[in-house]
Amino acid sequence: MTSPNIQKEIANVAAVETINAIIKDIGDSLFATIVDESRDMCTKEQLTIALCYVDKLGHVNECFLGITHVNSTTTVTLKSAIEKVFNKHSLSISRLRGQGYDGASNMQDELNGLKTLILKDNRPAYYVHCFAHQLQLTLVAVTKNYIQITTFFNLVAKVFNIVGASCKRHDILREKRGAEVIEALKNNVISTGRGLN
Repeated sequence: MTSPNIQKEIANVAAVETINAIIKDIGDSLFATIVDESRDMCTKEQLTIALCYVDKLGHVNECFLGITHVNSTTTVTLKSAIEKVFNKHSLSISRLRGQGYDGASNMQDELNGLKTLILKDNRPAYYVHCFAHQLQLTLVAVTKNYIQITTFFNLVAKVFNIVGASCKRHDILREKRGAEVIEALKNNVISTGRGLN
């Protein structure tokens, strides 16, 4: 069970079973997709696909479908990658009723953007700009005007990179934080409860 190959196999089986459960839950329902592309640590272009749908109980669900490698970020390549993932999971693009992307020109361009290519195949697949990306753009614009906020976010990014790059540093930080919480609880500085600390 400690072999890397066996651990990868277990993770892959869990992923397949999870995706199968999501696809079964969607059934013949309509759905929307949220797509974003970025580079991974090896500078390979990756396309991330998530689905949004309403289940039989009326709950809105957003589920991660997967990441697929793309050779380029041209609209034709991205559309082909989405179609390939949809075909793999027996999802029909005709049931797609919404598409959300960031503000990149290859995604939302009126003439040749990904949204336009999908709309040509499926008119009801309305495009909505990703609001999380709008929030990020707003934060970036605000931080540029205030040096203290910029300094704070730069410091947080550095701490995140330093701690995240090492399991030992991560464990040390967790132990120190745990000791601080225990001490604060003993001194009644903080309170206990579900979801706290």
